[in-house]
Amino acid sequence: MRPITKSTLVLSLAALLAACALLPATAGAATGRTVAVTASASIKVPNDTAKVGFGVKRERKTRAAALQATAAGLRQVIAAAKAFPGVGEGDIRTGRIDVSPVKKGKATLYIATEGIQVTLHEPAKAGELIAKGLGAGATGVSGPTFSVGNEEEAFAKVLAAAFDKARERASVLAAQAGAKLGVALTIEEGEGAEFIGPRFDNAAGAPVSKGTPTPPTKPGTSRVKATVHVIFELQ
Repeated sequence: MRPITKSTLVLSLAALLAACALLPATAGAATGRTVAVTASASIKVPNDTAKVGFGVKRERKTRAAALQATAAGLRQVIAAAKAFPGVGEGDIRTGRIDVSPVKKGKATLYIATEGIQVTLHEPAKAGELIAKGLGAGATGVSGPTFSVGNEEEAFAKVLAAAFDKARERASVLAAQAGAKLGVALTIEEGEGAEFIGPRFDNAAGAPVSKGTPTPPTKPGTSRVKATVHVIFELQ
């Protein structure tokens, strides 16, 4: 039998102390008991954006004349939209240009159409914008369509609400099991956040008389829904 030297004894004591230092962490680790819950939340978010479409149509004897007249009319509509409160740089987008021949008796005429889509950040004024566009020479209008501009911010709010609801449910279950609720071990988003917003549109490009008074508009709200699946530790 080998004699126990002083150095061997020191090393053994050091190893024992190291093992003892690990015991509290092991003893306080998760017991393996968990609780899994699924929760959904839904919140209403004010619509802060409106989209309105304007179209211009002109009929002339030649393609060039029809295009020129349509372009001139559309420039006036664009100018009116740019000057409207709540419409900023980059909020106006032009659409498709179309020129088609039409027969009127023996003559062939040409109809040119072009449109724009305007994003308005003061949606309660959508009716006023429509009146301005028609007054500037638009021959057709579509919309308004109301929506939430910052969708990511709305998603974050509803996801947080869904998590809070999941934690509340898990706390009830933990208490029934005679345990305390620990930390969330895994969090999984459900089917993905969903916007459920009403759309109140006129028929796309529907002709509207210039004499039409300013239509009343109410942006309303959109409902945002989200689901989360969470596994909590039980202590």
